[in-house]
Amino acid sequence: MHYKESLGSRIYVAIAYIIVTIFSIACIYPILHVLAVSFSSKVAVNAGLVNIIPVDFSLDAYEFVMRGGAFFTAFAVSVKRTLLGVVISMVFVILAGYPLSKTKRQFSARNFYMWFFVFTMLFSGGMIPSYIVVSKLGLIDSLWALILPAAVPVYYLILFQNFVKSLPDGLIEAAYIDGAGEGTVLGKIILPLSKPILATLVLFIAVNHWNAWFDGMIYMNRPENYPLQTYLQTIVVQVNLKAVTSLGDVTNISPQNSKSAQIILAMLPIVIVYPFLQKYFTKGIVLGSVKG
Repeated sequence: MHYKESLGSRIYVAIAYIIVTIFSIACIYPILHVLAVSFSSKVAVNAGLVNIIPVDFSLDAYEFVMRGGAFFTAFAVSVKRTLLGVVISMVFVILAGYPLSKTKRQFSARNFYMWFFVFTMLFSGGMIPSYIVVSKLGLIDSLWALILPAAVPVYYLILFQNFVKSLPDGLIEAAYIDGAGEGTVLGKIILPLSKPILATLVLFIAVNHWNAWFDGMIYMNRPENYPLQTYLQTIVVQVNLKAVTSLGDVTNISPQNSKSAQIILAMLPIVIVYPFLQKYFTKGIVLGSVKG
């Protein structure tokens, strides 16, 4: 049967497209501007001639960044932080989320632990107690100071346990009847069926670690231990061209060129990873938030 849209429906769709287009432009315009600045000459940038298209195309800013060791040192810290943080957080999310997906009859202490986790998500001691704990544990100026305080992301744990609860009970019951233990059920049934939510959580946790900068500012005393976003925050807030090594750098590079090039390079890892996880994204986040 052919369905004919009403005038009101067509107007609604048109308005929706206009709003989405405006928001899309608002999101992508700053990125295009920074990209154009990074590929433009110092003269064009200082004269305010750059919009979203490079003016006097130049790779001098990227050559300058590639020579600077501080950027790649911070980049390496962020890569290690993100990889370790994702692995550790996912292990905790899976090992805590699976038992919490059970009913109270199957796991009598389920409600107690659930409320315990939710309480920690809603209330915290604040920045000063957190700093004291990290300091007393001897983690200041250590990579673990950036990983362990956020090792158990409770919100993502809840998403995972809700996803597991949405799986058909018959599959798990059949496995029990065949003699499977909890480890077998988790490893051979739950995890293979949970690829959408697992991919979604990996993306969320990786982005959180990659974009975090404030914890690096308060837990790291030495600049060489800064993660990438903390390093970028220092150079964006402060005009810092200490790494300039020749008169040619002064002539060809402006602070805006350098900052823009480093921001673009910092974005690339997430931009590259996202397309591979995007197909799981919508399914994982929707199914993980439906059943409570």
